[in-house]
Amino acid sequence: MLFTTSLQKIKGVGPKTVEMFSAANLHTTEDLITFLPRTHEDFTDIVSIADITPGKKTIKARCEKIATRPVRRGLRITTATLADETGKLQAVWFNQPYRATQLAGDEEFYFSGEFEYNYNKYQLSNPSAEKVSDMPVQTDRLLPVYRQVKGLKTQLVRKIIAELKPLITMMPETLPDWIIKQQKLMSRADAYTNIHFPKTIDDVQRARERLGFEELFHLLLASQLNKQENAKLEGWHIPFEQSIVAGFVQKLPFELTGAQRRAAWQLIQDFERKVPMNRMLQGDVGSGKTVVAGLAARQACYHGFQTALMAPTEILASQHAETLSKLLQPFGVSVGLLTGSVKGQARGVLYDQIAKGSVDVVVGTHALIQEKVQFHKLGFVVIDEQHRFGVQQRQELLKKSEHMPHLLAMTATPIPRSLALTVYGELDVSVLNELPKGRKPIATKLWSPNSRAQLYEKVDEQIKQGRQAYVICSLIDDNPDNDIKSVESEYNKLRNSVFKHRKIGLLHGKMKSEEKDAVMTLFSSGELDILVSTTVVEVGVDVPNSTIMIIENADRFGLSQLHQLRGRVGRSVHQSYCYLVMSDSSKPSERLKEIEKSNDGFYLAEVDLRLRGPGEIYGRSQHGALNLEVASLADTQLIARAQQSARKFAEDPENLIQYKQLAMQVQKYQRLTTLN
Repeated sequence: MLFTTSLQKIKGVGPKTVEMFSAANLHTTEDLITFLPRTHEDFTDIVSIADITPGKKTIKARCEKIATRPVRRGLRITTATLADETGKLQAVWFNQPYRATQLAGDEEFYFSGEFEYNYNKYQLSNPSAEKVSDMPVQTDRLLPVYRQVKGLKTQLVRKIIAELKPLITMMPETLPDWIIKQQKLMSRADAYTNIHFPKTIDDVQRARERLGFEELFHLLLASQLNKQENAKLEGWHIPFEQSIVAGFVQKLPFELTGAQRRAAWQLIQDFERKVPMNRMLQGDVGSGKTVVAGLAARQACYHGFQTALMAPTEILASQHAETLSKLLQPFGVSVGLLTGSVKGQARGVLYDQIAKGSVDVVVGTHALIQEKVQFHKLGFVVIDEQHRFGVQQRQELLKKSEHMPHLLAMTATPIPRSLALTVYGELDVSVLNELPKGRKPIATKLWSPNSRAQLYEKVDEQIKQGRQAYVICSLIDDNPDNDIKSVESEYNKLRNSVFKHRKIGLLHGKMKSEEKDAVMTLFSSGELDILVSTTVVEVGVDVPNSTIMIIENADRFGLSQLHQLRGRVGRSVHQSYCYLVMSDSSKPSERLKEIEKSNDGFYLAEVDLRLRGPGEIYGRSQHGALNLEVASLADTQLIARAQQSARKFAEDPENLIQYKQLAMQVQKYQRLTTLN
C-alpha cells in the first residue's frame, strides 16, 4: 500500500502540485521514486571567476544585469553579467527567457555550465542556476536534475522526494539474492537512495549499474521465456528436397554468395523441425535477402504450402513481387500482388485464388492482414523491414494458418549485436555480410555546400555516360525558419537552371500512390536522369543504373538512415558515388566521418547505437516503448552479465511466482517483443 499511496497525501503537496505531477503522469509515491534524474550537477568543485578556465565549470556569483532579445524567428538569447569578489564574466542562454525573472534581485547562485569561446569571446553557455540558499546540505552539493516534463521544476521534485526518503529505504527487492551477490549489485532500495541522494559520483554510477542491470534482466528474461513458449508450439513439417533446391540454384542468373548459401541452409533446416521457425535474416542493402526467401518459398510450395511476404510500402511490395516472379515462375510457382492499388473485381478474384490455393506466393502490404484474406494452407511468412510493423500486425498475419507458420523477419537495417541479444533475443539470426560478385564499394565523400558547381559537374559526367542520379532533401515545403533544403524548391532550382537540359522527376510522401508509382516507373525505366526525392526512397527502391547519390543537409540525418539512402546506388557493376552535402561549412561530426570511411552497415549500426540510442535507429513506435531509462544497449558487458543471470533464472519457472513485481514487468516486455 505504501508505494501506491497518492502523492496528494504527501506533506508539501497541495492541489496545484498534484495537478503538475498528474500532467507529468506521476500519481503515486512509487511513480515519483522511479522518476529518475536525467543527470547530476556537481557543485562540490567551485572556482572563482578570476581562476576560471575553459571546460565544464561551476561558479558562485550574483547576477549584475540581464537582458533577453529576439535574434530571429523562434530564437531568443538571454545574456547576463555574473560577478563574484574576484571578477565578472558573461553568461548566455538560448530560448530560456525565464532566466531574467529567476535571476532578478541580489541572491547568490551556483552557476554550472560550459565555459567556452563563442561569438568572439569566452562565456558560460546555458548554465544551470541554483540558489545558494536552496542548496540542501545533506547532498554534499551533488544535486539530481530531473526532466522538465510538462513544466515540472527540478526544485519541486527534489523537495517532495526528500519527504519520501524514509520510504525509499523500504523499496521491495525484485531480484533474487543469488543474482545480487553473484553480480555484486546494490540492493534496489540502496540504488534508489543513491540516485536521488548521492554523496559521490561513485554512488550514482553504482546505482545506475544496478538499475540498468535490472532493466536488461527484465528484457532478456522476457526473450528467454518467449523462446521457451515458441519451442512448445507445433509448426508445419516441410522436408528438405535436394533436387528442388538444386534446380532453383542452377536456374539463377548469378552465383549465390557464401553468406546466402549459409542462410538458405539454416532456413531449410528450420523447415524440417516441428517447432515453427522464428528467424531474422539481416543483410546490408543489396546483399540478396529476397533470393534466400525465394529459395525457401520454392521448397514450401513444392510441399503444397503457401508463402506470404509482407512489405511496408507498395513500391517495395511491387519490387518483391517482380523479383519473386522472375525467380519462381520457371518452376510453375504463381506469385500474386495484393496492395491498396488492387481494387474492385481484380481484388475479389485475387482473394478467391488465395483461398483456393491457386496463388502460391502472395506479396503485399498491410492489405494481407485484412479479414477478407483467407489462405488455403499458409506455411511460410516473410516480413520485410520488420521493425516498421507493430507486433500486432505481425501477429494478425501469423494467425491466418491452422498451425503456426514458419516466420522469417528480414531487415536491411543492420542490427547491432547487443540489440539482437535483447530486443530480438527470441529470434535466431542469419546474417548476409557479403555483397554479390562484381559489386564495387560505394565511394562516399563529405561535401561543402560552397562547392556545388563542381559537384553538379560530376553528376552531369555520370549522366553523359548513361547513368542516373538521386538528390535527397529532408523537407517537402520551404520553411523560412530553417535552411534545410526543401525538395520542391530544389526540384524547381535544378530543373530551371543547373540541369535544365536533363529530365528530372520529383518524389515525396505527400504524393498519391499512383503519382509515386508513375514517377518511380519513369526513373526505373531510365526515362528520368535525376530523381529529386525525400527519404521515401530509403527502403527497397532498386534502380541498378543509378550511380550517384547526393544527400542535402546530410548532418541532419541519422547514420543508419544515411547508410540506407546510400544503398540505393551501388546496385550494379558500375562504380557508384555518394556525396554528403553539409548544411554549412562547419567541421563535420564524428558520425559523418565514420560513414565517409566505411561501407559496412553492421559497423555503422554499432556506431549509431553508441551515438544516438536504439529509439532513434529503430523507430519509437516499437522500441521507444521499451523505455530503457538507465541501461544502454551499447553496454555489451552489462548485457552479457544480465543474459547469464536471465538464462539461469529461466531454468526454473517457479522463480517468477516468488517475485510478483518482476513477473509483471517481464510479462509487459514479453507482450512487447514477442513475434508469436
